[in-house]
Amino acid sequence: LIDNLKQNVAINQYRMDHNIPEDTGYTVWSYVADSSMMTVLTGLFTIIIAAGIVANEFNWGTIKLLAIRPLSRFQILLSKYMTVLLFGLLMLVILFAGSALLGLVFFGTGGDTAADVHLVYKDGHVFEQNIIAFLAKTYVYESVSAFMLATMAFMLSAVFRNSSLAVGFSIFLLVMGNTATVFLATKFEWTKYILFANTDLSQYMNGTPLVEGMTMTFSVVMLVIYFVIFLALAFGVFLKRDIAT
Repeated sequence: LIDNLKQNVAINQYRMDHNIPEDTGYTVWSYVADSSMMTVLTGLFTIIIAAGIVANEFNWGTIKLLAIRPLSRFQILLSKYMTVLLFGLLMLVILFAGSALLGLVFFGTGGDTAADVHLVYKDGHVFEQNIIAFLAKTYVYESVSAFMLATMAFMLSAVFRNSSLAVGFSIFLLVMGNTATVFLATKFEWTKYILFANTDLSQYMNGTPLVEGMTMTFSVVMLVIYFVIFLALAFGVFLKRDIAT
């Protein structure tokens, strides 16, 4: 609470010193910012694709058709994972561009250059940031959780060959993971090693990490570790298990 008060005081002081109005009205950028919560839906669609892209090949028996092609198992699985990533990226671009277009049509730019500036508080200082760059970064940060869960769903699909299990478990974590992690963070310091304690990279933009002592570097390292584990399991099992069963 004290940190939030310091942040608000510093930002308001910066506004007064540089004659930046606090309220520029509801603009296209306000709409794009509010639409960032819709990244949950893009993540949901990506998880569903990731969960079935391998498992359904076994369920439908089409994996045998892929196996007779002049491609290695590694190439087959890698191409499917790249498809998941491209699908998720496409969904994110469509969301950002679509919300920007709708916001421009219905709300306009506001006609004030102050609306194009976002104030960021970090390490006791206030910085100006271009609103488009800030929103693009926000969308990317908001998508980290979905990206990691899509990778997890892909791993479960490849390991267990069960799309229902992969979809159900991943969506459950998408809905409950952050809430449970926030609760645990109030009681245990080791919470910082949990995946969901590190997926919200926007906590470092706001200068208030979930667990005291956490840094952007720490979270990125933890995400890389989880990412490597998920893909190692997916590729390890897929390459060794009998593909015809």
